[in-house]
Amino acid sequence: MRSVRLIPCLDIRDGRVVKGVQFVGLRDAGDPVELGRFYDAEGADELVFLDITASSDARAPVIDLAARVADEVFIPFAVGGGIRDLSTMREVLLAGADKVCLNSAAVAHPPLIAEGAERFGSQCIVVAIDAKRSDGKWEVWTHGGRRPTGLDVIGWAREVERRGAGEVLLTSMDQDGARTGYDLELTRAVADAIAIPTIASGGAGCGEHLVDAVRKGQADAVLLAGILHDGVTRIGPLKDELAAAGLPIRRLVRP
Repeated sequence: MRSVRLIPCLDIRDGRVVKGVQFVGLRDAGDPVELGRFYDAEGADELVFLDITASSDARAPVIDLAARVADEVFIPFAVGGGIRDLSTMREVLLAGADKVCLNSAAVAHPPLIAEGAERFGSQCIVVAIDAKRSDGKWEVWTHGGRRPTGLDVIGWAREVERRGAGEVLLTSMDQDGARTGYDLELTRAVADAIAIPTIASGGAGCGEHLVDAVRKGQADAVLLAGILHDGVTRIGPLKDELAAAGLPIRRLVRP
């Protein structure tokens, strides 16, 4: 079994980290570079920075943010939001990001996934899937959870894998911010459908939820936001709880 990665997620609007519930009611949570530096020092395995209104507002991605983060953190990080073509992917990666995260653009133009994987390698391509229950199934939503697509989540996950994505960042819109646990049925369904890593997102409230996401949901990594931003818990105790449950974790050693 691969080591479980703990990945703080920093949703960004107007240059600030924000957090809400089910993608609405957003409140300020701090400066993205400062928080990135803090979580790096805390022992996070990776970071994800998502400009959640870049696609809906038709803005360019935060390339300058990628450069500033690269100057401050040691661990790998991904940047998403407003990335619509290979040129922008290249700019983000050259600025210092290790991965790009595609969502709305991937749905609008699926060949972009394969184009990015062929040019930069599958390991650089993360496809984010925002999922919402609808009529007993899960539907893909885009533009920061503002637009339903009619796409079935399981089918879309299989397609992005086939097109060359390196991993899937799966967010349950229904559980987002609830802190009652990840959607284990959703997570398990996607993890069983694809061979590439599945990152569980939406609903973490305590260490037990992380354990369940890995054991019951078969997630390879867990995304965390509100419980870290609000100081409910920290990376170290969460890793200790995973280790106590017998799950392999990473302990990063600085050079």
